Amino acid sequence: MLANFLIGLREGLEIGLVVGILIAYINRVSRRDVLPKLWLGIGIAIALALAVGAILTWGPYGLSSQGQEGIGGVLSVLAVGLVTWMIFWMARNARELKGELHGALDKALSGDARGLVLLGVVAVGRESIETALFLWAAAKSETNTLLGTAGAIGGLAVAAALAYLIYRGAMRIDLRRFFFWTGLFLVLVAAGVLSYGLGELQGAGLVPGNGQAAFSVAGVIPPTSWYGSLLSGIFNFNAEPTWLQTVGWGAYLGIVLTLFLRASGVGRKAALQPSTSTAVAS
Repeated sequence: MLANFLIGLREGLEIGLVVGILIAYINRVSRRDVLPKLWLGIGIAIALALAVGAILTWGPYGLSSQGQEGIGGVLSVLAVGLVTWMIFWMARNARELKGELHGALDKALSGDARGLVLLGVVAVGRESIETALFLWAAAKSETNTLLGTAGAIGGLAVAAALAYLIYRGAMRIDLRRFFFWTGLFLVLVAAGVLSYGLGELQGAGLVPGNGQAAFSVAGVIPPTSWYGSLLSGIFNFNAEPTWLQTVGWGAYLGIVLTLFLRASGVGRKAALQPSTSTAVAS
């Protein structure tokens, strides 16, 4: 539940900041007349994300257990790939995000209504669909899907409130620190989702491996204990992983974590020094 809450919080805040930047700029150039077109595009993007979530949730029910495992494994690996790309993109481009959105909006304002609708779809749709896919993958690997869904909704609700406060100028936060620490957390979560996805692919017979455990730490961290359940719920901890899951988890974490720290500037003098707090209305 906590993992889904934090995923919803981070991804929801990204979406909220994008929307806030676009609306603030439209207000600044005195073009409030085009807001309905932008909101139409944003609404279409959210509807697409909800449709993706619904298809992922209810679509595989008619399949065999092996088919469900195969789809779950493939989509889990795809979700990890998308969220990993998103983490690095945000680490490199967060500072230029406002300028890029302003430039795209200037072009749309000089064209017809379809340009503004399309801008709303593209600007929000990418983040929304990525969020839907990753939240689905994280929730599917939890034993209690209802709690995972509730955590995701709670995170999105808090993100919406924070984005509104930032837009109204009632709150200023250091977004570089926020995206660094939440990005670090997402790398750890994604490693667990990848391990889970690989296990599903093995169960479906799509990748090599007999599914036997490489080792067991159940005696040290019992899966039914409160701390075992906590680790499982947040990081998809598996007390008896296969060799493929173990190697996949370790390789992903070692490579991606190293590259993420480099992309975030850790180790350089100004890497984590307080930066100017961001308000989208400025």
